[in-house]
Amino acid sequence: MSRDTAPSALIAKSLRHPLITGENPALVTYLWIAGAVGVAVAAVLALLRQRARKSLLAPTLVGSVGAFLLVGGWLFVADPNAPKNEAVKTGGLAAGAIVALYALWLNDRRRHTDEERQRVEQARHELESARAEHDRSRVADERFARSVELLGHEAEQVRVGAMHALAGLARSRPEYAQTALDLLCAYLRRPFNPAADPRERTPEEERELEVRLTAQRLIADLLPRADAEGAPRYDLNLTRAHLEYFDISHRQVGELMIRAARMVESNSFHHAVVHGDAWFTDSESPGRLHLHDVVFHRKGWFSRFRCGGRADFARTRFRGPDKFADAEFTGPVSFHEAEFAEPADFTGTRFAGDADLRLRAPAGFRAHGARVSPERENRLPDGWPGVEEVA
Repeated sequence: MSRDTAPSALIAKSLRHPLITGENPALVTYLWIAGAVGVAVAAVLALLRQRARKSLLAPTLVGSVGAFLLVGGWLFVADPNAPKNEAVKTGGLAAGAIVALYALWLNDRRRHTDEERQRVEQARHELESARAEHDRSRVADERFARSVELLGHEAEQVRVGAMHALAGLARSRPEYAQTALDLLCAYLRRPFNPAADPRERTPEEERELEVRLTAQRLIADLLPRADAEGAPRYDLNLTRAHLEYFDISHRQVGELMIRAARMVESNSFHHAVVHGDAWFTDSESPGRLHLHDVVFHRKGWFSRFRCGGRADFARTRFRGPDKFADAEFTGPVSFHEAEFAEPADFTGTRFAGDADLRLRAPAGFRAHGARVSPERENRLPDGWPGVEEVA
């Protein structure tokens, strides 16, 4: 490219054009009028194309040329002695402003389009999530119904599989947890009277016992740990249940109902936290019972409770009303350092074995009609009404 054809030379040459230098006064005088017409035409064209939802590029180009002519021509008329290159520069700025406004409008339109696309994608994602959740709920309901049906199957391995399916459903969908626990507890409430001596039990009783042990283990697995803060509180209803090696130690429950139940061999509740009422009324425990370090936040009711084996209530805390009225302990029992928010109610309680009743002060006790065997090693608190012969 020669020097004469360089961009700077072309610009300088254009600035020496008669239209720019003012050598043609008629054209200079009416230059701004042509620019105004161009701007008006661009505005009308932009309005029409906007209604037709077409591109505004053509009106923008027409408007930018019109703005260039309008501003530059007006400056030529207003101040003929002003430098012509300044007029051209100002007109160019006006034209560039039109183009810049068009660019800003395009960017804003693109932004709105992107936002609308994101809203559509979000709505589609929410719809797909709702559909997937509906499908999962439907599958879960079908699994639940099938598991409930299989709990009554004749084959014990099928019943065990149904229990594991219920527990798996409760873990994956917590809203089923209380229902699964209710069903497992209902299974343990089914009539079951095996021989007291394990050596005398029939094969059918042994197989049924294995199924029940599975139910007991799954119940314990579904309950939250005692030290879990903010965990859900599930209720257990084991009224008239047959419990053998039942263990919910270090777990927390809501309401614990074990009325008229039979607990054989060894059953453990130690270090558990019971947030609701606890009912052991009329229950029987021929075996060992581990209830030490339990926290009963509300009622702890052991009326007419019968325990033939060792019972350990050491360091257990009764933070609500309690009642051991007419209970019977024929084996060793310990309430050492047990804490009662209200006076311990041992009215009519019978202690035939070794009894450690050294409660933690200052709640005290009510022991009217309580009986303790003089032939046993007893550790009684101050103020105990006396030692009476136990029949």
